[in-house]
Amino acid sequence: MLSGEERDPLTDAWPALDVETAYAIQDEALRIRQERGETLIGVKLGLTSRAKQQRMGIDSPLLAWLTDAMVLPAGVAVPSLIHPRAEPELVFVMGQRLSGPGVTSATALAAVERVHGGVEIIDSRYRDYRFALPDVVADNGSSAYFTLGPVGAEPASLDLSLEAALLEVDGAIVDTATGAAVQGYPAEALALAANALGARGLALEAGWIVLTGGMTDAVDVRPGSRVAAHFSHLGSITLAGS
Repeated sequence: MLSGEERDPLTDAWPALDVETAYAIQDEALRIRQERGETLIGVKLGLTSRAKQQRMGIDSPLLAWLTDAMVLPAGVAVPSLIHPRAEPELVFVMGQRLSGPGVTSATALAAVERVHGGVEIIDSRYRDYRFALPDVVADNGSSAYFTLGPVGAEPASLDLSLEAALLEVDGAIVDTATGAAVQGYPAEALALAANALGARGLALEAGWIVLTGGMTDAVDVRPGSRVAAHFSHLGSITLAGS
């Protein structure tokens, strides 16, 4: 899964592949990353919008790991990938350890130190982005890179449901959304992450970064193109395709 080459979905060859086994594959890929020197720095949620969940036939997001090798500094061109796409996200930086079960949106938000805007670069290993849920879980949620925006705000200073993002490609606004697109309220996504990890005997650790899921549909990052996300209160991020 770490070859960097596109392939057919795993479920084409193993139709009985289930989500539990897919998470075991994801964890093994993380172990390999750590063996080659990467550091675990957080998690991402995927499929947090109701529309995406309906398309996949599920009712809850997926989780995937973030490492320091996935951080793309502002101003650095998106590296050459298979078929990169970008999506704006609200990003939490944890101030306290958060562990399920029983985490609510209120208790989850109380553990957050600050909120950033962000852009995630996803890049599925599967041809034409064709996959079933176990495939994308095993592929670590199509994770490639992410960039944090320049503004870090205290959670209490924002209305997360109304925080808006405008997605721009080559100077044209192509999509807009608010935080309500993320599981109804971004802190709900954070609580789901804490509870899902708690069921596996894990937790969100202090200092970790949590990407809460795409606010809009993802857009292609083509060579020479410029993709920007503009947030109401969290600044702007501009990325260039290589």
